[in-house]
This record gives sequence, structure tokens and C-alpha cells, in this order.
Amino acid sequence: MKKSYIVDSTCNDMRIDRWIRLLLGKIPQSLIEKHLRSGNIKLNRKKIKSSHKIKPKDKVDLFNINFKETIIQKKIKFEPSKEIIKSNEDQIIDDNDDFIVLNKSSGISVQGGTKSKKNLIDIFAKSDVFKNTKPYSVHRLDKDTSGVFIMAKTRESAQLLTSLFRLRKVHKTYLAICHGELNEDYGEWNDDLIRYDREKKITEKAKTLFKVIDKNSEASLIELKPITGRKHQLRKQLYAIGQPIFGDIKYKLSNSSKGLNKNLMLHSYQIRFKINDVKHTYTALLPDYFKKLLKVKRLDFSSLK
Repeated sequence: MKKSYIVDSTCNDMRIDRWIRLLLGKIPQSLIEKHLRSGNIKLNRKKIKSSHKIKPKDKVDLFNINFKETIIQKKIKFEPSKEIIKSNEDQIIDDNDDFIVLNKSSGISVQGGTKSKKNLIDIFAKSDVFKNTKPYSVHRLDKDTSGVFIMAKTRESAQLLTSLFRLRKVHKTYLAICHGELNEDYGEWNDDLIRYDREKKITEKAKTLFKVIDKNSEASLIELKPITGRKHQLRKQLYAIGQPIFGDIKYKLSNSSKGLNKNLMLHSYQIRFKINDVKHTYTALLPDYFKKLLKVKRLDFSSLK
């Protein structure tokens, strides 16, 4: 069985192994390497290595690959309605030739998974904002976290922005409402966070600067500036000190489920970075449910700029 594909311009200079995963879904690297070595995957009729970078109009031939087995794992695209597209376009803070910045809503994923679900990449792929191109994800933001989020319009800008995030040259500020009163008004958290890759235990250093904006015996409004970018970093660190974020159903105290807020009270408030000596600063307004809880918990947020 043979299937042939022509590389389009949006995949210029992409590694062949990454292109295959975009095409077929979540395939183990070892399996891709095996097919490349055996010649089951050829580029312009030639055997190539996984690190080879493809160009527009390259022809990729796939031979004797069990497509039924691999395609079932492929990310299922979400087909957004015009109303969903419009509602997300209304959240755009800035739109330029290189990227858009939006105030992401809580409850929406950045990318789709193996199950069909609403996500920003599929939504904006159908938007006129990305006419003649496609959206590129350049950083992470949890499904239930709201606030500033960036999507690139070109591969070049995506590579640049991804590099800035990786090199920690993008300065992020989050706001969170957590249970209880923090003992210190400002400081630094340095933790060893644990995560698992299947059965493998991985320990990662996590560093966050924090400052209390207002607090009382019931709750605290905190400004958080992560220096590292670990998965669920802020949520894990607040949980570790016994003061989890309101609305967090994963990292929560056993007695905090009663009357739990529907939304996670974690908001990506501001992002700052510099490109070619030009400073970019983007701020996302607080969601109504966030401001409502601040008032309920009698927390003053008038000092926020």
C-alpha cells in the first residue's frame, strides 16, 4: 500500500519526523525511525533521516504503513461554528502581520487531543484572521487558565517566539485567588516538582516570584511571575504550601470541594517581550467571574494596572 503527499508552504524547513506526526498523529519516534530506515518513508524517492528538513513541493511517499492503526490516534479536528469563531475573534487584543494576542477564555484548550474537543488552533484555522496561512502555537496555557495567549501567523515568527519563550525572554505575570492568607507578602518559591512520563518519574526545578496584592483570613490575591515553565507549576506550588487556587479540581484540599467555583481562578494577566529592540506589552482584562469572587472575598484589586 502506497500513499503520496506533496509538502505545502506552511511546512517549509520542518523536520520530516514532525511532519509525519502532524499527518498521522501521535506516533512513537522509534516507529518513525524504523519506517525511515526500512525505506517505508521516502522523500523525492530517496531514503532520508528523521532530522531531514522538508521543503514546499517535496513529495513524500509512505509504503506499507498500517494507516488504520496510526490514523486512529490522529488528533480529531474540531469544526467550529461561525458563532464560536466570532466569539473568539472578539477576544483578540492585538493583530499584526506576525502574530495575534488574545484574552483566552477559561475552559478552552489550545490544541486538540485524540478526542474531539474545542480548541483555539482549529477555531482560528477557520478564521479570516489567518487567511492564506495557519495558526502556530508558541507557548502553553492550561485549558482552564484564562488570559494573554499568543499565536503566530508564520513559521518564521513561530520559531522566533518559541525561542524567546524557551530562553526565558518572555516575562509573564499571572494573577491567582488562593485559599487562606499567605504568611509572607512577597518572596520566591523554589521547588522540586514531580511529574510522570508513563512510568518514569521526573523531577524538575521550579522557580516563581510572588507578591500578595491583598489578603484576609479567607483568601489571597497574588501576583505570580514564573521564572521556569513547568507543567501546572503555579497550581502545584500553591497546593504545596496548603493554599490551592480556588476552582482547581486537581490540586485541592480535601475539604475545599464544597461550594467549589466552576472556574479556575488563575489568569495570565500580562506578557512582556522585546523583538528587534521594540518592546511589546500585552495585558488581559480580568474575567467577570474572577472579579466577582474578588468582591465576594473582599479582596481589593484597584491597584492593578
